[in-house]
Amino acid sequence: MHALFISLKSEFYKSRKTLAFWASILLPLLICSLIAFGFFSQSARMSKVHYPAEALWMMYSGSALGVMGMLILPFYVIFMAFSVNNIEHKNDTWKTLFAQPLNKFSIYAAKYLYAVLLIFICLSLFVLLTYLSGNLLHLLVKSYNFNEFNPLEMLSKVYLKLFISSLGILSLQFIASLIWSDFLKPMGIGFIGIIAGIITATKGWEYAYLIPYSHPVMVLTAAKGKEPQAFFTQEIYSSLIYATIFFILGYFIVARKSIK
Repeated sequence: MHALFISLKSEFYKSRKTLAFWASILLPLLICSLIAFGFFSQSARMSKVHYPAEALWMMYSGSALGVMGMLILPFYVIFMAFSVNNIEHKNDTWKTLFAQPLNKFSIYAAKYLYAVLLIFICLSLFVLLTYLSGNLLHLLVKSYNFNEFNPLEMLSKVYLKLFISSLGILSLQFIASLIWSDFLKPMGIGFIGIIAGIITATKGWEYAYLIPYSHPVMVLTAAKGKEPQAFFTQEIYSSLIYATIFFILGYFIVARKSIK
């Protein structure tokens, strides 16, 4: 456990000035700010229709969810998986890393957990900033009745499902970034996967859950439905299974890396 903590701390110090780290903070800040500005600039037009508070929150939060879950989240996960391992590829420090008095599993698990942590921070900030900006809009535009409904439970559930649904993608892309040092091959695999995932999920293919890249889209599609959904749905189970399998496979790849 101590070795894992040291490795995790090392990952933070190595990446704290990189785009991968700051993207987890700046991405939700930028998207939520743009959506808030859009709602503010359109307040005169939207004030002509009295939306119930819950419907208004659905429109507002749905703007971020639609953009994030459909395209940005999968690409962000691909970029995150590549960036965490690219530090070692770029500086040719895999041998130095494994020469340390730390076991390979701790080094590998720390890299994986660090990527998971950054994704979790990013999506948590989406929840927080969506909630705060919505209430700020109410203060600036009195016709926006955001204060009459609390969306935190709804937002937390959807973004938590998005987080879990992204783990299968992360684990698969993590393996790709371990095998290849260049960006094009992992990105090419991810791009094809995303296109296939979007098409199969939006067209309602019954076996879409077998494609890890379809899981975020399936979560969003289910969230738009009128019927209440259970938390652990088919795509969530599938994502967790894929994440576990690919995590184990990734460790065997790391274990075979030579330090000579």
